[in-house]
Amino acid sequence: MTNHSELISEPSVTREILKKHGFTFKKSLGQNFLTNPALLEQMVSAANLTPEDQVLEIGPGIGALTQLLAQRAQKVVALEIDQRLLPILADTLAAYDNVTVRNQDVLKVALPEFLATEFDLNRPIKVLANLPYYITTPILLKLIAATDELAEIIVMMQYEVAQRLIAEPGHKTYGSLSVAVQMNMDAEIAVKVPKTAFIPQPKVDSAIVRLTALKDPLIPAADKLAFNNFVQIVFKQRRKRLLNNLIQHFGGGSEAKQKFSDCLAKVDLSPDIRAEALSITELYGLFTILLKDGYKLI
Repeated sequence: MTNHSELISEPSVTREILKKHGFTFKKSLGQNFLTNPALLEQMVSAANLTPEDQVLEIGPGIGALTQLLAQRAQKVVALEIDQRLLPILADTLAAYDNVTVRNQDVLKVALPEFLATEFDLNRPIKVLANLPYYITTPILLKLIAATDELAEIIVMMQYEVAQRLIAEPGHKTYGSLSVAVQMNMDAEIAVKVPKTAFIPQPKVDSAIVRLTALKDPLIPAADKLAFNNFVQIVFKQRRKRLLNNLIQHFGGGSEAKQKFSDCLAKVDLSPDIRAEALSITELYGLFTILLKDGYKLI
């Protein structure tokens, strides 16, 4: 058992816990444990937790972040996919009766139903997670789809992916992920995290990113699914002209080319423009025109 004064994230404590339980890292699960108390403190601080808050944690590992969350929040529910970590977490978090660990895969969980079962939906629910690099994007997209229930999302991720979340139109990292996030959330990089802060050490740096649900989403809820599909179409080959991506997806010859050129003209866009140059508002304007012209985007 880890006592309240002993921080799991201290490198010596982490190594002692791993040795005690004979734990070995699984590369296939992207396991990298943060062993820097100051950085974990910054991550928790970014969430502005109060004693009334409820927290969903994804991938608690051996409980380094969970420990700090349990000390600040009213309730913590952690999803851990690796069954080998369950007895370790039972040991390291034994002192905290406000923590529940579920041996589940977040990508397979029906999130709205899970949140309704585990939490009081009338009070704030925040997400904190150190995301595995190899499944960062699908987890993010799943969380963003649940923004009606989630007040804030604070996640650790690969620094390059974090840059894509905050990228503006025209930037080389701006793409479909930028749009998917920014149409729902305000995104900011809170802290850049060096690779040396982890055991085992990854090959790249990370970042702590804060995502806050927009009070007034840029896209109406009824259009989100179709608009997301449209964004995937226009960014499919990001270096191609937007017009060419539309023609490639919907088909047609010179007649289709003229029709799509007319659609672009209706929203004051050049036929030579690329999707990466368009703001979310401009993309939505074109999406609306295509819908009016009868194109199926679902």
